[in-house]
Amino acid sequence: METVLDNALPVGKPKWLKVKLPIGQKYTELRGLVDKYKLNTICTSGSCPNMGECWGEGTATFMILGNVCTRSCGFCGVKTGRPETVDWDEPEKVARSIKIMKIKHAVVTSVDRDDLKDGGSIIWIETVKAIRRMNPETTLETLIPDFQGIERNIDRIVEANPEVVSHNMETVRRLTREVRIQAKYDRSLEVLRYLKAKGINRTKSGIMLGLGETEEEVLQTMRDLRDANVDIVTIGQYLQPSKKHLPVKEFITPEQFKKYEEIGKEMGFRHVESGALVRSSYHAQKHIL
Repeated sequence: METVLDNALPVGKPKWLKVKLPIGQKYTELRGLVDKYKLNTICTSGSCPNMGECWGEGTATFMILGNVCTRSCGFCGVKTGRPETVDWDEPEKVARSIKIMKIKHAVVTSVDRDDLKDGGSIIWIETVKAIRRMNPETTLETLIPDFQGIERNIDRIVEANPEVVSHNMETVRRLTREVRIQAKYDRSLEVLRYLKAKGINRTKSGIMLGLGETEEEVLQTMRDLRDANVDIVTIGQYLQPSKKHLPVKEFITPEQFKKYEEIGKEMGFRHVESGALVRSSYHAQKHIL
């Protein structure tokens, strides 16, 4: 799940978490198109701090399979409950949005749909096909759920063969049960390992910091990801979406994020994005290189 900056920040947040409002001609043009055609992007609905920069680079993130998740993760601001029925026109809608916005690199993510036998994987592959058909020059990253580890559902993503396939660990092993209640640390690792073994060219994962993890736990998670042959890792600051969600235990300093970046490169990751405002899709267009 893509994690984004929310307005419900603790009072007295560090200066490095303050962001400027997005500006620029490209951003203004895309914002106008999103508003005019009522396009659904995570960038706008989540008030992402990197929206101006990403849109300026021709990158945007889209969420499929509705906006209600079957899981109730302690960090995530997406609604939890009984999702609506699947919209089979959604693949065409997303592909059309990408065409209207002239997106060069699209990131597609989704809620978890444990209520569906296929976990939503059929809509996933139909969305990728529609994007490819309508936007043949656009490159793709799919930020997928774990599909409960069911291989036949993951195989549909493999068949679609996006340039990058991402699945987020979100946190360290010790905190997984609290942060990702229905998820499993080892299952997520196995999904990432399976994707690479089945021939996906670039795999990617992300973790959030500030939930009470130790430095050694972060480094161990990074080692686990490398052992699963993950190519790209993103590391960012957790920010509490509302008072009902897990509190921020610590604001990680820019120096510590830089340290993780340097260690990650030494470990052999192809790309490491590490910073307070880094989110899963940050610099996504560079991760295909």
